Amino acid sequence: MSPDPRRWWALAVLATAQFMVIMDTSIIAVALPEMQRDLGFSATGLQWVFNAYAVALGGLLLLGGRLSDIWGARRVFAAGWAVLTAGSVVAAAANDAGTEVLGRAVQGVGAALIAPAAMTLLMVLFAGQPRELPKAMAFYGAAAPAGGTAGVFLGGVITEWLSWPWVFVIYIPIGLLTLALIPRLLPAVPGRRGGLDVGGAIAVTGGLALAVYAIVQAPARGWTSAATLAQLGAAAALLIGFVVIQRSVRNPLMPLKVWRTPDLAAANFSMLLLGAAWIPMWYFLNLYVQQVLGFDSFASGAALVPMTALMMLLMTTVTGRLIGRFGTKRLIVTGLAVLAAGLGMLATADPDGSFAADVLPGSLVAAVGMALVFIPATISAITGVAPQEGGLASGVVNTTYQIGSALGLAAMTAVADSNGADALGDVAALTDGYSAAFTGAAVVALAGAVVAAVTLRGAKRAAADPVLVEA
Repeated sequence: MSPDPRRWWALAVLATAQFMVIMDTSIIAVALPEMQRDLGFSATGLQWVFNAYAVALGGLLLLGGRLSDIWGARRVFAAGWAVLTAGSVVAAAANDAGTEVLGRAVQGVGAALIAPAAMTLLMVLFAGQPRELPKAMAFYGAAAPAGGTAGVFLGGVITEWLSWPWVFVIYIPIGLLTLALIPRLLPAVPGRRGGLDVGGAIAVTGGLALAVYAIVQAPARGWTSAATLAQLGAAAALLIGFVVIQRSVRNPLMPLKVWRTPDLAAANFSMLLLGAAWIPMWYFLNLYVQQVLGFDSFASGAALVPMTALMMLLMTTVTGRLIGRFGTKRLIVTGLAVLAAGLGMLATADPDGSFAADVLPGSLVAAVGMALVFIPATISAITGVAPQEGGLASGVVNTTYQIGSALGLAAMTAVADSNGADALGDVAALTDGYSAAFTGAAVVALAGAVVAAVTLRGAKRAAADPVLVEA
């Protein structure tokens, strides 16, 4: 089969999509305090600017992959961009907290359609090109950390010199341009007949959202209150119902037999705890920099660039070689322990602290830990599955990370607020609250290291994944 002559231009469109989806999780970081002030978010409610996106993305990724199979990847990719663009309009125009959360949820739905369809299109474009596929995968993979890095910096620039709605406005012209390029550059991929597990999608997304909401409200209501227990019970029932549905429907979102793959469950649990530790660190570190150290929007964006840039550099140049030398298990265990150490350093932050002493060292150590875990855990989760289940395994591990992120942020926000993080303007109380959240996240990361050491088989690979080496 002759290669598609437009494949490299098409790859640029797909990598841009990956870049934008990941940037959408980081570009809001610096804008959070201004959004809180302008839209009336409470200290507890502010996390929904992130969690609405993460819950929708994590809960619907598997459905997005299934829709891509049934309706065709290009069609679903285009639909995802249309939805993401519409969500950006709503988020940019919001004048109250509820509308902002709605816009972010719609953006998450769009991202859940874009991500799996993009991977399918990439594989179609470079099918039969074994020498080019690793380079294409490396380029596509590098777009994720690049998006995280760019989002932090651009969020600071935009918030400082424009205003927070512009962190969403920039998605509108990019979305419209992408929609115009799709029919010109991306191949038409036919769908295939099959059922759609709508019930499973509703159960897993509803269960996740309800669990996050219950955890967010628990500090005010009480962890043993009737409302908290009822909501947690309903969330558990929905998630159990999801498993039951997967066992009974003809075309499940997540065939349960995939969990028989060695290391799949252990690697996904590592990713769950990685998200539960990393995202709270990123969230509260930004609040500490702005609300305690007093950085303006541009300075706070620049303050987080060293951390994200180091993570990107290590992921794209070093991690693949380390996998080849030490295997995935050692890197996952070591990385989670290093992340815990970095969080422990951040937990010692002082109300009268400085960026050089209280932020930079701990954030760089945490970035090293993240870089050591993310790719090895992903490889552990997808290695060993049948070729036809590779997309499913990849979707599961991405879903797990998003779920861990949402639940971890909800839990650590509860911890932070219980220790003073809801006392806006009181830098001592805020620091106590943020330090408690960093400590809690460190415990999560350390628990992840212990569990990974016990549960992962992690046989050493003879050679690193060629995609990672080429990156």
